[in-house]
Amino acid sequence: MASFETTGILKVKKDTQQVSEKFSKREFVITTDMTTQYPQYISLQLTQDKCALLDAYQEGDEVKVSFNLRGREWSGPEGVRYFNSLEAWRLEKVSSPASATQSSSPAPTSSIDVMPSSQIADDLPF
Repeated sequence: MASFETTGILKVKKDTQQVSEKFSKREFVITTDMTTQYPQYISLQLTQDKCALLDAYQEGDEVKVSFNLRGREWSGPEGVRYFNSLEAWRLEKVSSPASATQSSSPAPTSSIDVMPSSQIADDLPF
């Protein structure tokens, strides 16, 4: 099973669906590549006890998602079909650079001695 990570903005947060007596899932969508002409909308799902992970996040939050790429085969009257899913197993909130600088101590300020313009002309080496 392949494991991946991606970061994006939480766009859609759906309710938990009880698929069967023993299986539940919760779908969500994140938007990635927002600085390009063609942003990507990635649909992922949480399953079973992981469905509650999404409760801590709001649409518009920037999140880092760890997920597995899952694939399965299904045989039906129309023949064999293949399905893929992105199954998330961890969510982390990404702190924005603005909030990180606000929480840290302010940068030290230094005074710069400015040379008067009359002395600058005399200081040039050519």
